[in-house]
Amino acid sequence: MNATTQPAPATPGGGWRKAFAMLGAVLLLGMAISASNSSLPPRSVVAADDPKDKKLPTVSAVAAANAFLDALDAGKREKVLYEYGSAKKPNWSNLPVTFVPRNGVRLGDLTKEQRAQAMGVVASVLSKDGYQKVLDIIDGDQKLLEEGPKGGKGKDGGKGKGKDGGKGADAMFGADQYYLAIFGKPSETQPWMVQFGGHHLGVNVTVIGKQFILTPTHTGAQPTLFKRDGKDVRPLGQENDTAFKLVNALDEKQRAEAILADRPQGELLLGPGRDGKKIEPKGIKGSGLTAAQQAMLLDLIGAWVNIVEPEAAASRMAAIKEKIGETYFAWSGPTTNGSAAYFRVQGPTVVIEYAPQGGTGHIHTVIRNPEDDYGAASAKQ
Repeated sequence: MNATTQPAPATPGGGWRKAFAMLGAVLLLGMAISASNSSLPPRSVVAADDPKDKKLPTVSAVAAANAFLDALDAGKREKVLYEYGSAKKPNWSNLPVTFVPRNGVRLGDLTKEQRAQAMGVVASVLSKDGYQKVLDIIDGDQKLLEEGPKGGKGKDGGKGKGKDGGKGADAMFGADQYYLAIFGKPSETQPWMVQFGGHHLGVNVTVIGKQFILTPTHTGAQPTLFKRDGKDVRPLGQENDTAFKLVNALDEKQRAEAILADRPQGELLLGPGRDGKKIEPKGIKGSGLTAAQQAMLLDLIGAWVNIVEPEAAASRMAAIKEKIGETYFAWSGPTTNGSAAYFRVQGPTVVIEYAPQGGTGHIHTVIRNPEDDYGAASAKQ
């Protein structure tokens, strides 16, 4: 059941934080999601001499969340807020929202100002590049609504039109069809979670003090290449190109270990709806790679991990690097960049999958931490 408790009143000394958060919100006004090549929403401003400077990302995220909640009426606030332990957390998906209803409030049901503040919450828990990736995925989905699919079709690759012709709340795709939910009370010390997503996007960031835990998160794209202001946009270009660079850096013996099949696997094994499932590690183990190849593998992992808030991402990458020798890289499909290929990275605390949906124009990906999805283990520490 949705939580109805509103954020606690500002404590003494916290008024300046709320004021700056509201200032940040004002700066967001007038931004449209479709104009994602414009400047990103700024993080909340914090006084340089504040003793909480070391926890700046968490302070910013809490301020952004509270500013958004304060801008909503009671009905919308109830839609956004859930108890931290709600059983509805796993209700995220990569499918159109007309297929799988989402938690939270729909962007298309918000005013321009509220929508900008909602995206400010998303920006506050991600890196600048991670937030831009989110905007690029949404822009691609808007293209899908306007132009229809041009790449490979998976089970979610229909004609691009809702039952009312692709308009309003019944549209299958588009920038209005993304939802924001907050689980728990935004706090600098206690666990809470931001859930944001729609078609081809399911971002789950659990905030526990200075930790920003990205898993599980789905990023996808259809189309995988489109034009914006005359420039090419590839939402998953880094993920694709880094993987092909790595597989083509392997020698013949290493390829024999890494490549599992000539044809790509067509779907994610650990995608949405598969929380808690296990798969067997396959492919070449990190200990069988050269130092240069291990660095490439880390770059590939970083394409996902670095979506989240930068300090938390750096800490996470350092932990993954310590166990890179125990991390597997597996591939199925052709090895020429531009081909449709599936790959998987699997280590003790990370699983990443990249799966083409019938071609290169429609891609699903997921990142999980089998030990800490939804921050389950971190919240107990």
